[in-house]
Amino acid sequence: MYGVEDNHWWYRGMAAVTRAILDQWYRPACGLHILDAGCGTGAAMSTYLAGYGTVTGIDLYPLALDFCRKRNVPRLACASVSDLPFASAKFDLVASFDVLYECAVPSDIDALREFARVLVPGGRVLLRLPAYDWLRGQHDKMVHTNRRYTTGLIARMIRESGLIVEHLSYANTFLFPLAALKRLGERIFPPKAESSDLTLDAGLFNNILKHILSSEAPLVAHTGLPFGLSVIAVGRK
Repeated sequence: MYGVEDNHWWYRGMAAVTRAILDQWYRPACGLHILDAGCGTGAAMSTYLAGYGTVTGIDLYPLALDFCRKRNVPRLACASVSDLPFASAKFDLVASFDVLYECAVPSDIDALREFARVLVPGGRVLLRLPAYDWLRGQHDKMVHTNRRYTTGLIARMIRESGLIVEHLSYANTFLFPLAALKRLGERIFPPKAESSDLTLDAGLFNNILKHILSSEAPLVAHTGLPFGLSVIAVGRK
């Protein structure tokens, strides 16, 4: 992740989508207290999330936090999303990008209740998660996928955690047919080597794919898209 997320088309495209969603509710530099729950190697919190306020990152893995420090991220804690080491009503926004689906998270709904607990009244949670269980493939094995989601499932989870659903959409819709063919094709022709989608070098197509995904940003943020490779959700306390 650390080696590719600054330039890989998927990360750059999703950054544009995420900014478009945040801009529906927040102005840049509006002084939010933000928690990046499952911050990974820190790209999101050190770039576009930091544009909205002060960001604190937590991750279960010390190695991930070491990479965050290479990005000069100052506010870090080694912790599980299921047991946040913070007082209640501390954050205006909890962002969690592709975390709750992992095998390391025993209960996604318990983690979401923790997000709700640390939110101030009126605070929001922003989730991004992989879509459709039938899309499982080699990539899921490599990134330890435990579950995939639909908008309906995430809406129920948000309500069960005590939050109000404010926005739901799929994302990565325009490239969905190609990705679906790849994933389904792996069942007929299994990959010979273990690899994730992040190891696939898009080469000259990297910028083209980034622009295709980035072009979805206004649609995801406003009307929403009816299907895609990822689910985006916003809940309010």
